[in-house]
Amino acid sequence: MIEVKILGTGCANCKATQRLVEEVLAATGVQAHVEKVEDIASIMRYGVMSTPGVVVDGKVVHAGGVPGRAQVLQWFAG
Repeated sequence: MIEVKILGTGCANCKATQRLVEEVLAATGVQAHVEKVEDIASIMRYGVMSTPGVVVDGKVVHAGGVPGRAQVLQWFAG
């Protein structure tokens, strides 16, 4: 199972990113555990300075702004 972390303090972009990731996972049938990380210290440990950030299996794949649907699909295509 893929581990996904959405890094963000709860702003509109963070919520939109989480919603998009969950929609893509549901549409593709990929099994994943999605966790929301809102603690600033935890977010900074990933080196993410602008949120939202997305971490897939321990690797930061996105930071700053809402990613596009095509980009999110690529994260789970492999």
